[in-house]
Amino acid sequence: MSATVPTTRPPGQTLNLVLATWTFAITFWAWNLVGPLAARYTTDLGLSANQKALLIATPVLVGAVGRIPVGALTDRFGGRTMLATLSFVSIIPVLLVMIAGNAGSYALLLVFGFLLGIPGTSFAAGIPFVNGWYPPTRRGFATGVFGAGMGGTALSSFFTPRFVNWFGYTAAHLIIAAALAATGVVLILLMRNAPAWKPNTEAVVPKLRAASRLPVTWQMAFLYAVTFGGFVAFSTYLPTYLKDVYGFDLAGAGTRTAGFAIAAVIARPLGGILSDRWHPKPIVLVSLAGAAVVAVLLALKPVPEVPAGTEFVAMAFFLGLGAGGVFAWVARRSPAERVGAVTGIVGAAGGLGGYFPPLVMGATYDEQDHSYTIGLILLCLTATGAFLFALLGLKREDRNAAAPAEAADPARPAPAETDR
Repeated sequence: MSATVPTTRPPGQTLNLVLATWTFAITFWAWNLVGPLAARYTTDLGLSANQKALLIATPVLVGAVGRIPVGALTDRFGGRTMLATLSFVSIIPVLLVMIAGNAGSYALLLVFGFLLGIPGTSFAAGIPFVNGWYPPTRRGFATGVFGAGMGGTALSSFFTPRFVNWFGYTAAHLIIAAALAATGVVLILLMRNAPAWKPNTEAVVPKLRAASRLPVTWQMAFLYAVTFGGFVAFSTYLPTYLKDVYGFDLAGAGTRTAGFAIAAVIARPLGGILSDRWHPKPIVLVSLAGAAVVAVLLALKPVPEVPAGTEFVAMAFFLGLGAGGVFAWVARRSPAERVGAVTGIVGAAGGLGGYFPPLVMGATYDEQDHSYTIGLILLCLTATGAFLFALLGLKREDRNAAAPAEAADPARPAPAETDR
């Protein structure tokens, strides 16, 4: 291989990263349609704190568990097919939630909100897709940029309540459905799998079983459950939190939640880039330590906008940084032929990490004091435990000795690094 090869990029590399990132963003917007309108549903349907928390958390469940089969299917059918399919299929639950909301039925909102988790599975298709387009030394960058698509939650938090105010409840959902349809068409026309991608035709169940036997799968799953799970929990529950604790209206809470999500979106690719430069371990450690400290500060119920706003932004930054670092670690250590399956399991853990905190927050909410102190202290303890696990339980492995040669060929998959 000539010395000039490392500087070349396969045609379409940047375009496909942009398309994947946008798809992640618009599907995450759809995934997060319920959270920004939870206060509206609470008022209209007379929901209790626990009912409201369950409604917010329900879409997260399918979005989490569904990542496992989606990741495995991506190894077989490719990211292009899976992302386009998910864009089209996601239209159905968006319209069903619209129907349930217009009917004023809490039961239907729960059922259709469960299906709304389908858009949240797009992450498990996108990670192996962008991994294939980049060499091992730049996969932290690639997965970090792709991960910035979680900014779809910011778009949803800011625009969904405003679309409802401007255009009406039905029209707001139709707009998202149209955006999903347009995205699917664009992907069919423009998106391509990486040049060296080949379908993995192994049966899905044995493939998942093989991935589940890798230590890296469960190590990264735990860390991702804390970092990305924390982000999901905050981004979906924060509008309710801000209304309960600080009395913000729907639009005001949505604007501030969007700011929270944007901070995480900026931090996530930074976490990937810094992991490429140094190593994911110190990045993840900084993330977890910062989240633990900020959780304590938030438990003191600081006054808005400063210092409360600053502390929420700091929390988002640390969680986003950690999410980028964890998946840079996944890209380093996962066997190339198992990336989709490992991504599915780790991604599912991240989603499940975002499912339970809203339920805990709803169950521990102090209505008299308008406080979520218990939930925040539990977050601090969880982040501290994850910090100790990463510090003491995971060694900082060296780059694979073949990395320079691997890096020369973006299409060539990286060999697995051993767990030590």
